[in-house]
Amino acid sequence: MSTHPKKTRVLVVGAGAAGMSCADTLAQHPDRFEVTLLERASVTGGQATSIPLDTSKYGASYLNDGVQGGSHIFRHTFAYFRAHGFAPTEVELQVAFGKGTDGFWSNVFPSPVVKKFQRDIKRFGTLLRVVKLLEIVFAFVPIWATLRLFGLSKEFGDTMVFPLMALFLGTGNQTAYVSSAILGRLFTDPNMRLWEYSPDTLLPNLPKMFTFPHLSEFYKAWAKSLEQKGVDIKTSHELLEIVERPSRGPVRVRFRRVAENGGEPGPVMEAVYDELVMAVLADDAKRLLGKAATSTEKRVLGGAKFFDDITVTHTDSTYFNKHYETSFTDQLAAEPQGEDQQKQLAFARGEGNFAPMYYTLSYKEDGTKIEMSFDCTNYQPQFVDARKDKETPHVFQTIFLDKTHADLWTKDEIAKDQIVAEKKWHQLGHNWTHYAKVVPWLSRINSPRKGTHTQFIGSWTLVNMHEVACVSGIAAACALGADYVRPDKFGEDFFRKYYLLSHAARFKGKVQHRDDQN
Repeated sequence: MSTHPKKTRVLVVGAGAAGMSCADTLAQHPDRFEVTLLERASVTGGQATSIPLDTSKYGASYLNDGVQGGSHIFRHTFAYFRAHGFAPTEVELQVAFGKGTDGFWSNVFPSPVVKKFQRDIKRFGTLLRVVKLLEIVFAFVPIWATLRLFGLSKEFGDTMVFPLMALFLGTGNQTAYVSSAILGRLFTDPNMRLWEYSPDTLLPNLPKMFTFPHLSEFYKAWAKSLEQKGVDIKTSHELLEIVERPSRGPVRVRFRRVAENGGEPGPVMEAVYDELVMAVLADDAKRLLGKAATSTEKRVLGGAKFFDDITVTHTDSTYFNKHYETSFTDQLAAEPQGEDQQKQLAFARGEGNFAPMYYTLSYKEDGTKIEMSFDCTNYQPQFVDARKDKETPHVFQTIFLDKTHADLWTKDEIAKDQIVAEKKWHQLGHNWTHYAKVVPWLSRINSPRKGTHTQFIGSWTLVNMHEVACVSGIAAACALGADYVRPDKFGEDFFRKYYLLSHAARFKGKVQHRDDQN
């Protein structure tokens, strides 16, 4: 008779940041867990992908096209990067919102728009303090309503608040309906804050941000290390059906290899697992559960709302210059007040110093509806040499959000012969209802103690950030009994708060320091 304890068989569906983090955490215990990672795409990474470029033409060999970067709060993300020989690059964030002297503002130098809304900007600070104090109430109030409640002008919301939130979350046409609690958190919560609130300019001058390394190569290296630890990674495989999930007994699923290059899909296979982790979007999880879903799962997963977006990667500088302010002119600047603003203006006037990374365009028909763009050449570090060569075209990305408003999009203005790539996305809208119908009830569907042997992870469980995806995957693995690997005190604090939210229990498992693993 064998004296070895039986391993827990875990199926993780989805190999994005959440699924990979879950598998990585479980893989620390090869004697306790047998992990299978199922991914429909041919590569791991989910939305964190890269596309290849012609170096001779664009000055770089790749472009990160799904996820660009993050702030200092991304402790688990950065720890995974460094563990596999990659590292984020620190940058000073520059943004350019709006067009013309009556609509443009930036964090780089003072503008007439910022001067115009001084009263609103200061009152916005009061709003943030009250929202933080009464967060449980404002969780159910959309941003547009909170702005009205505090007497802030509609023009201020359309010109400054909504574009800034769209930058934070990628919510575009749904920004006005984002929960006010998230607005507060992104300015005041140390675990989620991307930058400080400035009572003078709203956004502080040149905050520190980090760009991600070559994501395709990173995820390839991460997948290789997981396979070396015994994780069975099945890319190009799709989950077809969850046949049964008895409270006592294994979860039975059916899956197959997807059709590739015009061929036929593989034969349907069936397998059993002790635990199931759904690292896919909520609507996909609900669809895959099908008849096996409980009424609570249907209600919670169905509460998450997603919108279809398109990202166009292109080099059309004529289009870009038409819709955005891409270079400094004195007409865009306001008279500086004080020594700091004088220095900001002198910096912006310097040749090549004003080089925005993020841009937004608000539609004239409806100021709450927004397009976003990136100048990837100014933002991503692999283009450092291309920035110095004026003959090399800049690579831009323009994101058209929520196809139900496609009649407003400027997409058709981009020259077809300058489009490098197009990609469709299915993104969480962060509607205020998400924080009424989904987030507070995660523990009702997420705890292994519920008898469904199923957990749900991904950035959609809280807010659309790579770091949230990673922490959600780690939390699911720890709920199954894996040790928590601590990047630092700040990261552990975020993990413990997320674990409490998603599992309605304090984490009492073993904590390892990342340095202790080697």
